[in-house]
Amino acid sequence: MECTRIAAKKTVHLFSLSDSGISPSSSRWLKLVPTTAENEEKSESFDLPAFQEFSFEQLRLATSGFAGENIVSEQGEKAPNVVYKGKLENQRRIAVKRFTRSAWPDSRQFLEEARAVGQLRNHRLVNLLGCCCEGDERLLVAEYMPNDTLAKHLFHWETEPMKWPMRLRVVLYLAQALEYCTSKGRALYHDLNAYRILFDEDGNPRLSCFGLMKNSRDGKSYSTNLAFTPPEYLRTGRVTAESVIYSFGTLLLDVLSGKHIPPSHALDLIRDRNLMMLTDSYLEGKFSNEDGTELVRLASRCLQYEPRERPNPKSLVTALTPLQRETEVPSYVLMDIPHGAASSLEKLSLSPLGEACLRRDFTAMHEILEKTGYKDDEGMANELSFQMWTNQMQETLNSKKKGDSAFRHKDFNVAIECYTQTDIIPPPPPPQILQFIEGGTMISPTIFARRSLSYLMNEMPQQAIGDAMKVQVISPAWPTACYLQAAALFKLGKETEAVEALKDGSSLEAKKSASSGR
Repeated sequence: MECTRIAAKKTVHLFSLSDSGISPSSSRWLKLVPTTAENEEKSESFDLPAFQEFSFEQLRLATSGFAGENIVSEQGEKAPNVVYKGKLENQRRIAVKRFTRSAWPDSRQFLEEARAVGQLRNHRLVNLLGCCCEGDERLLVAEYMPNDTLAKHLFHWETEPMKWPMRLRVVLYLAQALEYCTSKGRALYHDLNAYRILFDEDGNPRLSCFGLMKNSRDGKSYSTNLAFTPPEYLRTGRVTAESVIYSFGTLLLDVLSGKHIPPSHALDLIRDRNLMMLTDSYLEGKFSNEDGTELVRLASRCLQYEPRERPNPKSLVTALTPLQRETEVPSYVLMDIPHGAASSLEKLSLSPLGEACLRRDFTAMHEILEKTGYKDDEGMANELSFQMWTNQMQETLNSKKKGDSAFRHKDFNVAIECYTQTDIIPPPPPPQILQFIEGGTMISPTIFARRSLSYLMNEMPQQAIGDAMKVQVISPAWPTACYLQAAALFKLGKETEAVEALKDGSSLEAKKSASSGR
């Protein structure tokens, strides 16, 4: 730690904003820099609900029982506070951060913090939609961002590195996010790093709202390597608005180099004017020296040892705006991210059931479900087990058989009636016998799936979605649940949500194939 302190104290006074020739009165500046008022006006046009408190049961259902398949944390289940993707009953996609039981012991403090952050609404943020505080449970609910983190796109890219204009856009949008938060009295951001920046469905970068709250029990504001921690935090253990700017400087280095370079090493390179070592070799010849130099100048100011010598968010926006390139090109184009229903479906690998769903061919879906039978009810008790149980089970078992017969013969009204049969409420079954639909004697994902399709055949798509979501709670890894949801959403005219459900089903198909070695 002492070495880090000494290295970090190397103050660099090479550049200032005036060196760049940026003048707030220039017409270029006026054209490109959106005012805070304009940002707020745009944010108010969001189709976002007001902040709300969710029940734990709502979030359990939304995440299919906090299923492992829905974990999106970078460290998976090993993350100290796990983040899950989920879907509410209204089909809104969400990210749910579930804190460890030792975090936030003071429920009132947690609620106050969450409500304060939940008042923020901006198109540069991953906005906080709500929270849950029941018993020992502490959860935050935010918008879901489907296109990974900045860390993934900068450090772990698969096809090609992030384009220079997109890198410039990322740092501008981040600066705008910080400016907005500062204007709303939330200048502190804990552990700002490349994992905190996520990309929405349009490929636009957004700053996660989770960093606006910290774990109140351990009090840690930084989880990254100490070499990347603001020097004043190492001295005092306190995060300040200027500490956030220091972290912004490390992100500028990440964007410029495509690597995670310790600030002390970067400052040495800047002092020696060895800028070639700071720039991403994959981008050689793809940006001007002026652009690179300007970004280095700004990074060096953000990384000053003395906090008072660092710029504020507003000046960051002012400095970064004139650097923007290809401003008319959408982010998803610069990022090469599929956009819109047609392009999103091109790369999908769908099973026959998924293909039938995409074609809205409910007859073919019926044939596939009928042919599949109950073989996907993994671990479910077989029919003999039911027959060997008490006589009280017999009526429910007969109802199931009648439902199956009606489903086979496309008598969907009768199928719904039989599958919903709950007249007999037997005593608790042995462990090997699973519960039936809604208070009966067996929870079977196949029965819910069959009833869901029966609802679809009877022009009852909303009820079909309800059953399909129940299938997903019972069996999170079963792609059929996603395909049935997609079919119902197509029926309701919700094309975008239907495509997302198809993509989820395709992803589960791929995982299933990979695990079976096919």
